[in-house]
Amino acid sequence: MSATAFELNGKRILVTGANTGIGQGIALAIGRAGGAVIGVGRSSMAETETAMAALGAGFQSYTCDLSDHRAAQAMLDRAWAASGPLDGLVNNAGIIRRRDAVDFSDQDWDEVMDINLKSLFFLSQAFARRLLAEEREGRIVNIASVLSFQGGIRVASYTASKHGVVGLTRLLACEWAAKNINVNAIAPGYIETNNTAALRADPERRSAILNRIPAGRWGDPADIGDAAVFLLAPASRYVHGATLPVDGGWLAR
Repeated sequence: MSATAFELNGKRILVTGANTGIGQGIALAIGRAGGAVIGVGRSSMAETETAMAALGAGFQSYTCDLSDHRAAQAMLDRAWAASGPLDGLVNNAGIIRRRDAVDFSDQDWDEVMDINLKSLFFLSQAFARRLLAEEREGRIVNIASVLSFQGGIRVASYTASKHGVVGLTRLLACEWAAKNINVNAIAPGYIETNNTAALRADPERRSAILNRIPAGRWGDPADIGDAAVFLLAPASRYVHGATLPVDGGWLAR
């Protein structure tokens, strides 16, 4: 297989939550592979934009409250109409709420599910409708979690949403694989991001987690970015409905 099978030259990829953490790592990896990124989220993406410019990679940003799936769909349509077709969608944006299950509120539940699962589905739907109408091929990469396969502790809605991400990834792959739309997921392990700040600030939890990771370190957003490039690139053209753990060996232990 040629090196070009792992390149994204000329490709335009929409990445949700590209302002920081895993989303930023994915955006920069796409830029290094030759692709351009449309970054979407509620917060400023100035830092990502500066880093992409240093790579000589194209970057556009759209502000959108992804908890509103209709607003998210409308944003994708605007981005498509404003600057041309998209080749890929990375559903990365996600939030987490930590609370004992007996104290979990419906707000804690709904806020997480709306962003982590509902918006993911309807953005994928909006993207696929565009691809099918224009008979284009495309790639969708969903960001799942090792908690797509485990229970976790004190993160009921997050665990439920990430189990759902894997299920939707498989369902959409079954429906769209024959239509040249690849749908796959990545299951990050414990990555140094804002979502894991509370765990890393707790000496006991940090030590317990680190001691279980065979690789002996927490992951870096770039580790997820490089995996995303593979799933967005021609090299993965026959990969459909897969969930790739990028976890330092966490699930193998």
